[in-house]
Amino acid sequence: MIPTQNLTLRVPKPLLKRLKLVAAERGTSVTALLLAALRDVDERRSQYAAARKRSLAAMDRPTDLGSHGQAPWTRDELHER
Repeated sequence: MIPTQNLTLRVPKPLLKRLKLVAAERGTSVTALLLAALRDVDERRSQYAAARKRSLAAMDRPTDLGSHGQAPWTRDELHER
């Protein structure tokens, strides 16, 4: 079992009332609801970090689009009128 630690939160009463209703509708506790939300935040952070790492790695190995790094045109050719 993972060790846990208590956490004290100050929540506006109207919000707490709504959270209790949501928890009751789902057959769970406010603690379980909040824990699920916190885990979701942590998971999204982890996914973002992994996606960022992949994106930065992809920039280090760009895809060759057939030009072999050389443009087959000149600036003047592109801007001819």
